[in-house]
Amino acid sequence: MIIGLGRFGSSLAAELVRRGSEVLALDSRPNVVQRYADELTHTAVADSTDPESLRQLGVHQFKRAVVAIGTELEASILTTSLLADFGIPHIWAKATSRQHGRILERVGAHHVVLPEHEMGERVAHLVNGRMLDYIELAEHYALIKTHAPAEAVGNTLGELKLRSKYGVTVVGIKRPGEDFTYATADTTVDQQDMLIVAGTTTQVEAFAERT
Repeated sequence: MIIGLGRFGSSLAAELVRRGSEVLALDSRPNVVQRYADELTHTAVADSTDPESLRQLGVHQFKRAVVAIGTELEASILTTSLLADFGIPHIWAKATSRQHGRILERVGAHHVVLPEHEMGERVAHLVNGRMLDYIELAEHYALIKTHAPAEAVGNTLGELKLRSKYGVTVVGIKRPGEDFTYATADTTVDQQDMLIVAGTTTQVEAFAERT
């Protein structure tokens, strides 16, 4: 179930449907619900701050729910709280700030998403560094895609000892025209290789600067 069909909620709902999931999408605006009625599995106009409306829609039967309400903070918090009261085991909630996110966690959200903030952080890393992609897996820990540094070319990962030297681990490698494969100690690094590297944010940034 997805509550809120703004840009985030509607794109999430469409992607879930594309991947084969059945989605009930709710919004309080009839014109918005009508816009996505043919695209999504199930849609309904509903006030998500009204427990009786949610009960009539069978909300308590869902195992996963996403509160994608962005700007209306009161509705976001109250909706999240109601879903928690219904006992939904997995609740994701969109937050517009870290403070908003902390409140959502306190009222029952199991996962908090800050899409604008997280995308801003990701792009900042790409703009300022030499990384081809950046994904923060947890606070201060990230996975990056980067070119192979010159010092690595012609050597195996076992010989390079990157973990002891730089604190990073190469978990995958891609050669031109091939798919990504898992990296092992016996993997030899070529000049055109792209590496998937894991480590703390500081460590992976420093490693990428060596490319």
